[in-house]
Amino acid sequence: MTVHIDPVRPESPVPALDIAQLTVRFGARIVIDKFSLVLREGETVVITGDSGCGKSTVLRCVLGFVPTFDGQIFVGGEKVSADSIWKLRMRMAYVSQEPQLGIERVRDVLERPFRYRANAALRFSLARVSELFEQLLLPRDLLDKEMTVLSGGEKQRVAIVAALLLGRDILLLDEATSALDKSARAEVVNLLSAEPGLTVLAAAHDAEDLPLSGEVVLLPGGSRG
Repeated sequence: MTVHIDPVRPESPVPALDIAQLTVRFGARIVIDKFSLVLREGETVVITGDSGCGKSTVLRCVLGFVPTFDGQIFVGGEKVSADSIWKLRMRMAYVSQEPQLGIERVRDVLERPFRYRANAALRFSLARVSELFEQLLLPRDLLDKEMTVLSGGEKQRVAIVAALLLGRDILLLDEATSALDKSARAEVVNLLSAEPGLTVLAAAHDAEDLPLSGEVVLLPGGSRG
């Protein structure tokens, strides 16, 4: 008698980021209406749409900066909540359109997070900084300049370097290349595409602003309720 045994199928890996039926209201206005999105480890998604459609709000919800919303968000299978968000933020890095990095020297800004207790297991690497600076077309002597003298594009690239130095699993970019010219933007895209296992969720006014290889999602504007 022949016995047929079904092969054991491996369970699907837990998504790096799972946004389910996200709805956000500001007063009577529905900013985001039942938005869902799943990113597996290493995937990239760029959310586009008109100004005010809620692109930045999606990222802020993932980070726990929006206190109330309908729907659910999971990071690595764990639900975003008031109890979990501090731990979940340790898996994410965030770069905004106008990074608030302080007024210190660039070197001090990059070293600062490694002095926090939460990052005690991490080690600052000047060699890694030099590598990232070269890839992003930043001069090495920028390290000794104060943040206040940097251009908007330089600040954005320094913020991206700071995020990558922490080695987080998920990178959230909010119009983070808006001040860059085409060549510098292309270097950011090349760098992020080469980071193994990095999951990227980006918000951009237009997909051409950040032409990462991956899914592009158009977020429609909310309606009034």
